[in-house]
Amino acid sequence: MLDTLHLYIEALIFASPKPIRLKEIKAALESNKDLSFKTKQLEEAIELLIQKYSSDQYSFEIKSISNGYQFMSKAAYFDTIAQHLKLENKKKLSRSMMETLSIVAYKQPVIKSEIEHIRGVSSDYTIQRLLEKELIEINGRSKTPGRPLLYGTSEKFMNFFGLNDINDLPRLKEFKPEDNQIGELAPMEESE
Repeated sequence: MLDTLHLYIEALIFASPKPIRLKEIKAALESNKDLSFKTKQLEEAIELLIQKYSSDQYSFEIKSISNGYQFMSKAAYFDTIAQHLKLENKKKLSRSMMETLSIVAYKQPVIKSEIEHIRGVSSDYTIQRLLEKELIEINGRSKTPGRPLLYGTSEKFMNFFGLNDINDLPRLKEFKPEDNQIGELAPMEESE
């Protein structure tokens, strides 16, 4: 097993949806193989993998982040991947989901009845879909009667829209009104 240790670690890092810590790697290996590993052995195997994926023949690498290890795309490919993900994610958000997401983003924390009041329709389905996509999350319960759930945007929302902080959202006054609105005043003619 020692000569293939790096392959087991590689599989664990690849399969982990978040950075996997050294102690988690050690626990997984020791519980599955009934062996004991020294931290130094594991660190050497990880370093071997880091060196392997630093080669230009790979578009991804193993990075040490959040006290763990994770496969990450190399910076040279970021723009292409970001464009693909943006197109993929935009396709999957319906108009009703975008409306609901906007209300949550600007009014958070917000309860479902307030979302429905603003939209004028039931929002059960769209809230459920946004929760599934992890773009919104439950932020506790309101102190109002019935103690309804409070919704707010998630970290994934921030990443999806490229925001560092919720205050980076455009203010409503920054939106330009559409041309040809009903009731729009005609341009004033110059007086002579």
